[in-house]
Amino acid sequence: MTLLTMETGDRFVASSSEIFNRYGIHLEIGYDFEEYRSLLAEARPDHTLGLPFDPRHQPITTENAFWIIGRSIDRRIVHTQAMRLVDLQGLSMGEYFSRNFRDFPPSVPGLNLAHSRCRVAPALRRIYGTCCYDGEFWIAPGEESLRGRGVSCVLGRYGFYQAMQHFDPDMIMAFMANPVAMKGLAERTGWMHTIPGAVRWAIDGMPEPVEGFMAYMERDDLHYVLDLPLKDLVALAA
Repeated sequence: MTLLTMETGDRFVASSSEIFNRYGIHLEIGYDFEEYRSLLAEARPDHTLGLPFDPRHQPITTENAFWIIGRSIDRRIVHTQAMRLVDLQGLSMGEYFSRNFRDFPPSVPGLNLAHSRCRVAPALRRIYGTCCYDGEFWIAPGEESLRGRGVSCVLGRYGFYQAMQHFDPDMIMAFMANPVAMKGLAERTGWMHTIPGAVRWAIDGMPEPVEGFMAYMERDDLHYVLDLPLKDLVALAA
């Protein structure tokens, strides 16, 4: 197991804590996804807990998943994020998700999984090891101090950091809808590899499927991203 070095980890924690304090964000980490479901009902009543994190459908335990919420000074939930280990069953990342992508659907009504498709990049067929799925990433609408000033850069990396501390995975991956990826969220939150056209989610009643990117990071990428100076990133995004 190769966790972040003490120097890199301490530097990230110190820098991120300073930025969160500056913008009045308090982060909480939890493992009870029924509690998380209740928190979502409070913060995002129009959002259903995603299937990959639903303990009524998945074997979610304190050993394989955690959630993060961010609260503002007035205790409102303004950020959510969740991570879960995925058993690739000895397959490469590409082989596994080409077969099992339907287990990681977006939380949208009318989703037609039978007509949805996934196409993985050739590089993913050469990546093996332990994998962590990143989902539920959300920043409350209207929170421009989190979006426009670049705090999203830190929120994304904080999820990466906690995944490394909890699981030390060989890779982290996520699916991201085209409009979200095209607005630069993948770059702001630190994803180093994005694959366009990876998924096409068919939705009943819609003439065209919703297309999405697959984003992924290997362990060396995670170390690199978490070693970048956060103050410079937030300043550039401001």
